[in-house]
Amino acid sequence: MRDAGATELDVAARVVELVQEIAGPAAEAEVTVVRHDLALTRFANSFIHQNVAESGVTVRLRVHVDGRTAAGGGSLVGPDGLRALVGRTLAAARLCPPDPAWPGLTPPSSVHSNGLLDEATAYAEPAARADRVRAFVDAVGGLEAAGYCRTSYRSGAFANSLGQSAQGRTTEAAMDGIARAGGADGVARLCAGRLDALDGAALGTRAAAKARAAADPVELPPGRYEVVLEPAAVADLLQNLAWYGFNGKRHAERQSFALPGTAQFDPAVTLVDDPTYGGAMPYDLEGTPCRALTLVEAGTTRAVAHDRRSAAGAGTTSTGHGTPGGSTFGPIPRNVRLLGSTDPATGPAPTDGAVAGAVADADTAALVAPMARGLLVSDFWYTRVLDPLSLVVTGLTRNGVWLVEDGVPVRAVRNLRFTEAYPRALGPGAVLGLGRRPVRQPDRTDGGWWEGPSLRLASWNFTGGASG
Repeated sequence: MRDAGATELDVAARVVELVQEIAGPAAEAEVTVVRHDLALTRFANSFIHQNVAESGVTVRLRVHVDGRTAAGGGSLVGPDGLRALVGRTLAAARLCPPDPAWPGLTPPSSVHSNGLLDEATAYAEPAARADRVRAFVDAVGGLEAAGYCRTSYRSGAFANSLGQSAQGRTTEAAMDGIARAGGADGVARLCAGRLDALDGAALGTRAAAKARAAADPVELPPGRYEVVLEPAAVADLLQNLAWYGFNGKRHAERQSFALPGTAQFDPAVTLVDDPTYGGAMPYDLEGTPCRALTLVEAGTTRAVAHDRRSAAGAGTTSTGHGTPGGSTFGPIPRNVRLLGSTDPATGPAPTDGAVAGAVADADTAALVAPMARGLLVSDFWYTRVLDPLSLVVTGLTRNGVWLVEDGVPVRAVRNLRFTEAYPRALGPGAVLGLGRRPVRQPDRTDGGWWEGPSLRLASWNFTGGASG
């Protein structure tokens, strides 16, 4: 594999030189250069209808000159393109208001490679993705199938005028597919650092079993129900908790529920944001080294994410969560894991075994079995935040809901609308069971992931049918 990182580091260093050449040695500058290769194989009506690939380089520059801050970006890395980027960013800085909250640049510090590069994934041929699509389609047994398989490779570098520099490379593979039986859908999706971790046949078998089990759904009255949420639905919880709760800017503005040091969650809940675990660069947009950050430990909120600006305002240090747009929206954890259960009473960690209708894995089966009456939920979608402070969210179920009685899914249920405060639903005493095997779900924007096991909760507020 050729060493693209050295070229990107040269580009980043050259941009820093140009800033100081044009604006003087007092000018502060930070630069990130990222090469991104993304390949996508999409299928619908059980055949591949699109295979696309793109490769591009993005250069992001932020400058602080005469007390004013501005940022710019571009994709031209030749001498003229880089000089033009520097020129327009410095021109923008002259028009910006003073920035008294400028936190300064990241000082020189060590950045360690995450070691998550897989060459076979970085340079995967279309045939490798097509093989997984074929396995998925074959496994659904004649049902209509649709979805995608993608591979992604990033290599990048960072440099600033204080002398901090860093490089990183990473790969990701993801598959997301549905099977349809008589208007009922079943879903299966997975994200991993390596393409060979995606088993199209296993995903197709799961999606088909759930689609067949979701046929002929019945109406169910609104109300509070005990639920088992599968990993796809759990991913939505994690994403909204991260964006709106564990966001240092929102926390400082008192728009977050998070109260570090307070037992806000059930003791079964431990949340860790860990970019080093897979799929992310080992440094953030500001060149701060990334590390694992425990957000919740055994039910107690421990931290929120910070970039340099939010950290300076809070009197602390950056946690390595500088992101594009962070000064507006705030620093966001985007690699959040809900750790699986380690309780010996739950038995050994499940392995993928035979699929039995709505209950598609042993982990979920162990949580469904003790339910006297409740709902098994595959997926959430179209979720929207109604109140950021308490994190009340409304949304819809999708891709299969089942009524469970005496530990057995007895009938499929039509999709339901819910309105629920996510922290309350995970609060002390609310978690009745937690699976042992977290399953990583792809971020729809390609660049993050959410990982958790199936989850059994005492109460979830369903407010009506999907059209309500």
